[in-house]
Amino acid sequence: MNAADPNEILDDEAALQLDANGNLRHLLTLKGLDKALLTDILDDAEGYLTAPGALPARSQSLAGRTVGNLFFEPSTRTRASFDLAGKRLGADVLNLDVNTSSRKKGESILDTIYTLQAMHVDVMVVRDASDGVPAYIARHVQPHVSILNAGESDVSHPTQGLLDVLTIRQHKGAFEDLNIAIVGDIRHSRVAMSATHALTTLGVGDLRLISPPILAPDADKVPGARIVDNLAEGIANADVVMALRIQRERIGNLDGIPGIDEYFANYGVSHDSMKLARPDAIIMHPGPMNRGIEIEGSLADGPQSVITQQVTNGVAVRMAVLDRVGKTMAAR
Repeated sequence: MNAADPNEILDDEAALQLDANGNLRHLLTLKGLDKALLTDILDDAEGYLTAPGALPARSQSLAGRTVGNLFFEPSTRTRASFDLAGKRLGADVLNLDVNTSSRKKGESILDTIYTLQAMHVDVMVVRDASDGVPAYIARHVQPHVSILNAGESDVSHPTQGLLDVLTIRQHKGAFEDLNIAIVGDIRHSRVAMSATHALTTLGVGDLRLISPPILAPDADKVPGARIVDNLAEGIANADVVMALRIQRERIGNLDGIPGIDEYFANYGVSHDSMKLARPDAIIMHPGPMNRGIEIEGSLADGPQSVITQQVTNGVAVRMAVLDRVGKTMAAR
């Protein structure tokens, strides 16, 4: 399934997300969710974090519920963290293997959904390479079923956006005075789209989206952000620098993409380029990383890096979201 206008997709998704009482039923996009709700989710996620070496937080808030992970596109971090999040909340967790699913054999996606619904799967976590699939499913499931977007084409990745802003908040506090630079293939990055939605809603001071012109987003898709094609300008005095990888699986053979050496020289986050940022700037990356292309390897492992903390926060954020939609179910 493909939709013509991603902005229309996001507007449609935003209208689907809350029930009649304003409670979160589906999480499809961060666009349209207000600051209070985003802040509440971040606060909830903080409650699921424990000290390194301590046992992870657990509850039985989803005991008796079933969470189905439907990943029709490869994933390591997101799938593993949703799996752990569901289990740590006491849910039964079903992981659907795309390589053996009936959809690969030709079954329609709705037939797959209706089959899982008939098996009493309460929450379906969906990743798909096509635009609009999570919202399409959300419009067709029964009222007691929740759909969570685990990555949708180049349009949206809401739980990644939440874990990114949680990581920033932990290190930098309020967003209003921050300079945040996101560097890489912005045009094809669902991570950049969701981070932009979250950061602008939370009131970020200055958000710069830095990329070669051919990989820059359309301005109407990133209101509130500055589009920059010069790394030095974009990273100057930044409090946060997030590197993104080139989304080669989504862009095909696009003329004009810089070669590896040229890209790293002009847009790679390196020790030299970080000298332009604030001395206490943090370095982020959603993974997987291409070391030596979008980020210098020793920088990713250095003291400014919070990349592994992003992964830790991913489980906590997904627990918070699962718990919240579970409470919406219980209130019906």
